[in-house]
Amino acid sequence: MVVDKPGGWTSHDVVARMRRIAGTRKVGHAGTLDPMATGVLIVGVGRATRLLGHIAAADKSYDATIRLGQSTVTDDAEGDVVSSASAAQVGEDDIRAAIAGFVGDIDQVPSAVSAVKVDGVRSYARVRAGEEVNLPARRVTVSSFDVLGVRRPAAELIDVDVAVTCSTGTYIRSLARDLGRTLNVGGHLTALRRTRVGGFPLELARTLEQLETDLEVLPLADAVRQTFPVRVVDDGEAVGVRHGRPLATAGESGLTGVFDADGAVLALMEPRGEVLKVVVGFTGG
Repeated sequence: MVVDKPGGWTSHDVVARMRRIAGTRKVGHAGTLDPMATGVLIVGVGRATRLLGHIAAADKSYDATIRLGQSTVTDDAEGDVVSSASAAQVGEDDIRAAIAGFVGDIDQVPSAVSAVKVDGVRSYARVRAGEEVNLPARRVTVSSFDVLGVRRPAAELIDVDVAVTCSTGTYIRSLARDLGRTLNVGGHLTALRRTRVGGFPLELARTLEQLETDLEVLPLADAVRQTFPVRVVDDGEAVGVRHGRPLATAGESGLTGVFDADGAVLALMEPRGEVLKVVVGFTGG
C-alpha cells in the first residue's frame, strides 16, 4: 500500500492501523517519516515486507517549508526556539545562491534528535535522557533543491518553500538548519510532505480513511516491476531460483526482479561476479 501519512502520526502508528485494516500482524513500512511530516509512506503486508528495506533505499522527493531567522532544538517546528536573528536583509538571490551549495554529494550531520543509532540506542532517546550527542557527518546526495516561493510572515522572518530530491539518509530538517547557518540567521523546518519514494509518487497514495473503506493493494509483482529492472527466466531457470540457486548474469548492474514466464515474481537478485545471487526470495510462505 502507498499511504498518505497524516500529520501528527508516527510511522509506527500507521503500521498499527494497517494491521487492523489488513487483519494481519505481518505489516511493516519503508522509510520512516517524522510525526510532523505527511505524504508517501510505503507499507508492506505479508511477503511484501521482505521488499521494504530495498524500497527504503530508493531516492525520495519532498516539498518543504524552511523558516529563516530562527533555530530550534530539533531543527523543526516541534522543538523550542533556541536562537533568533533577523532575516530582514536576506534577499531571494542570497537564498538561491546558498541553496546551490547543497546540491550534489554533500557531508551532512543528522539532527541530534534523529533516529540514527549511537551504540545501539537511537540518538533522540539519548537526547531525551539528557545526553549531549554529536553525530558524525555522512555523505548524502541532493539531486535537486529548488525554490518554489519566498514569503515573509514577519519583518524578521522568511519562509522558503522548496522541492528536494535526495538519496536515502538525507535529513530535510538538517538542510533547513544548514541553510540558516550559511545565511547566518538560523533556520528550521516548518512543513514537510514526501511526494515520492522510488517509483511510488504521491498520486498513488491513499489516506487511511480511504483504505479503511477500500483496501487498495498494489500486488507484490507490480511493486517489484515499479522499483527494479526486470528479468524473465525460463521454466528450468525458475526452478533453480525457487531453490535459491544463482543465475548466469545477463548484463545486470544492480538489484533485479526475477520473474517466471507466467509473470510471477520469484526473487530479487544481484550480480556477484559472473552470477546473479538471490537477495530476497518471494516463493516461500
